[in-house]
Amino acid sequence: MPPSSSAIPQVTKNATQSLVAVLLCTYQGEGFLSAQLNSIARQSHGNWKVWASDDGSKDATPTILETYKQQWGDSLLSVLPGPRAGFVANFMSLACSPNIAADYYAYADQDDVWEDDKTARAITWLETVPEEIPALYMSRTRLIDEDGHELGFAPLFTSKPPSFANALVQNIGGGNTMVINQAARALLQTLSKDVKIVSHDWWTYMLVTGVGGRVFYDPYPGVRYRQHRGNVVGSNAGALARAWRALLVFGGRFKNWGAINMQALERIRAHLTPENRRIFDDFSAARAGGLSSRLLALNRSGVHRQGFIDNIGLYVAALFNRL
Repeated sequence: MPPSSSAIPQVTKNATQSLVAVLLCTYQGEGFLSAQLNSIARQSHGNWKVWASDDGSKDATPTILETYKQQWGDSLLSVLPGPRAGFVANFMSLACSPNIAADYYAYADQDDVWEDDKTARAITWLETVPEEIPALYMSRTRLIDEDGHELGFAPLFTSKPPSFANALVQNIGGGNTMVINQAARALLQTLSKDVKIVSHDWWTYMLVTGVGGRVFYDPYPGVRYRQHRGNVVGSNAGALARAWRALLVFGGRFKNWGAINMQALERIRAHLTPENRRIFDDFSAARAGGLSSRLLALNRSGVHRQGFIDNIGLYVAALFNRL
């Protein structure tokens, strides 16, 4: 059911601050959408606008969005029709839209809850990066259930700094935590045309690191990441998640994802830094050829996952030609 007008937080816009474009994708999200919109309204950084792309919801999602739009006005919420081609295409339609302009851009899922200082923390770091350098902020998440009760935390990825060598085989930051600057957004617009990708957030991580941009992984959990049966992508925490990753590797999906990512990166190879082109070429060699050449090329590439066990799994995948 859509909320009453009295349940929608009033918002005071602070136009003197940098503008954050909140890129929100929705589909059948009536159960949790209001909580997410309310958490955006509570942000301590007071200059934001939500661009919501609905991918053809048949539930009350469009009505909820329209109710908030009437209460907040066009200056705070615009509702757009999605491409109806899945969540990746929906997010990329917003990220690459020439009709959305801001200083910073934040991906937003429909079912999470943002901590009040989520965007403020991101912008505090992003403002330290020269504006011409592509920059990506991402963070750890706090896990909650359908009713908002805390379940713990997502894994902490701080054993090694974010890098292209990591991004080739692992996305350490969920899109629901990501905020990028204008230079990174321009990169997405320029280099994402007609490119097939696995996910918008993984592509963002690969692209920014690949061209030599800067990435910051914040160990502070700025998002309450809701776990429920309708999740398109769930948390990667716990023993069950590790078992699921093993199934993905030996079931062939990890290799298929790798092939998709490598084909996408091949198309923009000229934009990679010289060192990252070397890493890309060595990892390409690690995905082909005989056993010894695969293992040697993987070691030479420096490609790695965060965590000792996951890194061992990477070499096991190479051993069985599942990279």
